[in-house]
Amino acid sequence: MGRGEWVVAVAGATGAVGREMLKTLEQRQFPAKTIKALASSRSAGTTVPYADTELTVEEMTEDSFEGVDIALFSAGGSTSKKFAPFAVKAGCVVIDNSSAWRMDPEVPLVVPEVNPQDVDWHNGIIANPNCSTIQMVVALKPLHDVAKIKRVIVSTYQAVSGTGQKAIAELETQVRQLFHMQDPDVKVYPHQIAFNCLPQIDVFTDGDYTFEEVKMIKETNKIMGDDSIKVTATTVRVPVFYGHSESVNIETEKKLTAKEARAILAQAPGVRVYDNPSEKIYPMPLVAAGEDEVFVGRIREDQTIDNGLHLWIVADNIRKGAALNAVQIAELLIERDKVRVEK
Repeated sequence: MGRGEWVVAVAGATGAVGREMLKTLEQRQFPAKTIKALASSRSAGTTVPYADTELTVEEMTEDSFEGVDIALFSAGGSTSKKFAPFAVKAGCVVIDNSSAWRMDPEVPLVVPEVNPQDVDWHNGIIANPNCSTIQMVVALKPLHDVAKIKRVIVSTYQAVSGTGQKAIAELETQVRQLFHMQDPDVKVYPHQIAFNCLPQIDVFTDGDYTFEEVKMIKETNKIMGDDSIKVTATTVRVPVFYGHSESVNIETEKKLTAKEARAILAQAPGVRVYDNPSEKIYPMPLVAAGEDEVFVGRIREDQTIDNGLHLWIVADNIRKGAALNAVQIAELLIERDKVRVEK
């Protein structure tokens, strides 16, 4: 890609994902002639790193998107709901990382390795899926194309960075406090996260599923374009800084051996097969941190059903689970000539 064609704004540029978006734009040499860093009035005037320089953060207002071609939003759902329509009205395409637009039938929900064609029907807003959903569907889509997945049972082990900077700081603080025999400060999560696992991400809803679990279920069907796939999820927060892990069990219509599944995944875009149990090689958050690929290992056949497979899927939730996926969508818009909004 050459430089110098597009004006790009990053909304929420001071947050963990916003900073990673800026880093990813630079690393992938996105063809931007101008990058605007936007955030709340509290952050206006501060700076964020970009390439070999720093960008001065501007307060995000209703007029911030005049002349902007693509805006990457990572500023929370309420902020996206408020400002995305103004960006679209200004002729800007919004790629939103919050949950605000994901299930809107008028808004594509896109993972470039899975459903790139869906960017073609955007009306100015494209939703970035949930981090845990992204890494799962990247691994499942190539298997689904060959053997048709009927059912998915997923349990997640999600890093605190998925909650944001305050959660990262809280885990670090709690570890220090506990080592010094102090009572840990508990503010971000309902319980202590250090040396603990919390089987609750987001609030509980109907049937005692959490919203995070509902997101995984509904988003998987929308992205895969197949409502017949039955999905159930249990999402768990674990004391890891970066990298979500998932235990995924699938049932397929057509029999796939573990060897066949490895061969399919080895050729799949965005996937790295990391699977040699005899050498203790399997995906871990420490392996995936800072990497772009979705790592898949522990691939084995489920002995309790005829057509079942177990997979262990790990990815950096801030990279592929958020910033990278958003930038890849922006690249798709350029590649497919869809950086256009009718004012």
